[in-house]
Amino acid sequence: MVQSLNHLIEHYGYFGIIIALIGGIVGLPIPDEVLLTYVGYNVFQEKMSYFPSLLCAFIGAFGGITLSYLLGIKLGLPFLQRFGPKFHITEERVNKTRKLFMKFGPFLLIIGYFIPGVRHVTAYLAGINNYSYKKFALFAYFGAMTWCFTFITLGRVLGENWIHVGSYFSRYSLYLLFVLLLGCILFFTFRRKKRVLS
Repeated sequence: MVQSLNHLIEHYGYFGIIIALIGGIVGLPIPDEVLLTYVGYNVFQEKMSYFPSLLCAFIGAFGGITLSYLLGIKLGLPFLQRFGPKFHITEERVNKTRKLFMKFGPFLLIIGYFIPGVRHVTAYLAGINNYSYKKFALFAYFGAMTWCFTFITLGRVLGENWIHVGSYFSRYSLYLLFVLLLGCILFFTFRRKKRVLS
């Protein structure tokens, strides 16, 4: 895996980050968190710059999540059921995400990035459920920025220990999700109160 990521970064540089994230979010079997953390490690080694890496990651995540949303609007659930398994998006995963979507609604567009297997489906479901683009963009793009920033910064901070991110993430992902969900609720509650007062 490390060799593949190294090949991607060495040959395609910042552009490789964009292409890999678009493909990974749409559903291709690309280890997105590992990729972002590895980019952070390259920043740590001074092979890449921090802000251009973040910008390219944002563009790739925005592109992938928007493409998934548009496919959901144009092609609907039958497309996901028919072609999803080819991209490792199983019916079980779709049903699980639909239940989460019913419970958490648009917040899942933010926290879904941090749940392996879920971020690939949330944007399709937003499109299928006819979410307005404005509503979709507010939540999905905020989530994309948070996700990219988190893992690239994590790789930069961990340095030589970046490779352990997979085990750290699987061990502490529930705590991270709780903190993110709480943060999102507080952010949007504060924003709503501010609008009412003004």
